[in-house]
Amino acid sequence: MSDLADKSARALAQGYREYAFSPVEVMQAVLARCEARKDLNAFVTLIPEQAMQAAREAEALQASGADLPALHGLPYSVKDLTLTKGVRTTMGSRAMADHVPETDAVAVARAKGHGAILVGKTATPEFGHKIHTSSPLLGRTLNPHAPDVTPGGSSGGAAVAVATGQGPIALGTDGGGSVRIPSACCGTVGLKPTQGTIPNLQAADLFSSNVYVAPMARDVGDTRLLFDAIRGFDRRDPFGQAVVPLPRRAATLRGLRVAWLPRAGNPVDPEIAAITGDAMARLAREGVEVEEITLDFAALEPHFMVILETLLAGRVGTVSGAARDQYDPSLMVHVDNGMSHGALALAATGAARSRAFAEVQEVLSRFDLIASPTLSAPPLPHNQDPHGSVPIDGVPSGRVRAVWYPYTIATNLTGHPSISIPCGWDSHGLPVGFHLTSAWYQEDFLLDCAELAERVFAFDLGRDGA
Repeated sequence: MSDLADKSARALAQGYREYAFSPVEVMQAVLARCEARKDLNAFVTLIPEQAMQAAREAEALQASGADLPALHGLPYSVKDLTLTKGVRTTMGSRAMADHVPETDAVAVARAKGHGAILVGKTATPEFGHKIHTSSPLLGRTLNPHAPDVTPGGSSGGAAVAVATGQGPIALGTDGGGSVRIPSACCGTVGLKPTQGTIPNLQAADLFSSNVYVAPMARDVGDTRLLFDAIRGFDRRDPFGQAVVPLPRRAATLRGLRVAWLPRAGNPVDPEIAAITGDAMARLAREGVEVEEITLDFAALEPHFMVILETLLAGRVGTVSGAARDQYDPSLMVHVDNGMSHGALALAATGAARSRAFAEVQEVLSRFDLIASPTLSAPPLPHNQDPHGSVPIDGVPSGRVRAVWYPYTIATNLTGHPSISIPCGWDSHGLPVGFHLTSAWYQEDFLLDCAELAERVFAFDLGRDGA
């Protein structure tokens, strides 16, 4: 039965409709896998009793012969930053260890409405503030491919869960690359949608938010399945008022115009450059028209930090004395910095964000996609200082967001949809991510292109996935 935990969400959905197995059997297999991989620390909270009860109800609906909803009986997890009614949502913080929301986030309610079954809440750094998935509440989450390096953050628990069969699909959040970074580190897929496409009403400032609720899975097809179920505007979201244009689709790679961005004002590890460059060349051999471009996304990092640290300071507030001891010290560095950012810094940040949007728009007026590495170096060791200089090819090269993932922070600021898919393995047996960005509201096109590229790369995570 344990191989059911390795099947794709699409294969499980098909199996239910063919009566090949039941939601109860699948949930038993997934919960057994969660127990077997407790060493990875992917979950803050598991709810096996509730999950099994929901699976029994799903089995009864399956047996009735009724039409089944899109996510019927599919186990899934939710990052512990996202509200889940009746299931504790700690934000990875000891200060919120007993917080139980009275409502579901929009995406959670939609997933539940389409029949998905919550398994539990996945690990996050405290308030999602850093690149490592570790917190005072839970401790350290391990990369399933190498325990000495990070699974990435801040949706690291979600990436680890889907990579290891602890549920085929997951909801993460992405405030600067937080689904795409762990996807690159763990060999999975993470989609950051267009701003407003999946409402995120938890943000304090809905008008200037750069945090997105985002689907994650082991492949593009499962990512699309979850995205299609939870997408759709909400009038309560200021970016949820537009009329969506007719979706563009892609049936072939041939003729696509791709802007290749190997560097974004940052150095790149030679092996990462070679692997992602080869991936781009493989797509070119399939008929993609490639032109190398230059964009200095690394220059956005100081402005990104103003947003991040101001929001964290607003969230945590002034903390002094012994009360500071309950928080992650690295979080308090950001909070203290956030207290010092003034109105002029915020104004400059808004202007920089606007310029970046214009730059990406100009590129996408000439190209169908922007492609790049997801990360400029392999997964970093757990002891990497989140405030220190990141080594690239052994040389200290600057702060983490400017050096390791400027590609991802840019589209959090500009609102464009982006996806990370695995394109190969490095010499240490760690996966390498490939990043694609398209125009606003073109997720269908972006997912089509990602799925076509996925077939070319033929990446094997080492699981059944059938």
